[in-house]
Amino acid sequence: MFGFFENEQAKKIKGHLCNLAALAKADGHVDDREMNFIITVGKKNGVSATEVRKLVAGQTNCLADLPGTDSERFDQIFDLVDMMLADGIVDETEMDFCIMMAEKLGFRHAIVGVLVRKISQGVKDAVPRERIKEESLSFLNYNDLPVR
Repeated sequence: MFGFFENEQAKKIKGHLCNLAALAKADGHVDDREMNFIITVGKKNGVSATEVRKLVAGQTNCLADLPGTDSERFDQIFDLVDMMLADGIVDETEMDFCIMMAEKLGFRHAIVGVLVRKISQGVKDAVPRERIKEESLSFLNYNDLPVR
């Protein structure tokens, strides 16, 4: 899927998969559940398991564009947090990585810890993704209002 003349959507997908791979590697190794999660996200976006494995192994360049909307940024940070929880062990390095990535994705420093923990708790409580997204985007919009 990833060729010389990648379109913007392909770059975003590739960047997202690279972010997931970086998180999977944050604790020193890629667990089978983490790899399966990344492959599932890749397949959902039209990327073969072989191409995903190349990305995770570092055989493909991982420079990419950041998502342009809060909704796309949320989807990426949600997948990062969901994968962090995939192996049942929340390593502090992984949590820090998710928080750092939330900032890099464009969320304000003051709210990234709360956002990551809100998503994490929602996933643990089996709250539907769309509900977590709706509540989180509402939280983000409220916290981006100017102070009077």
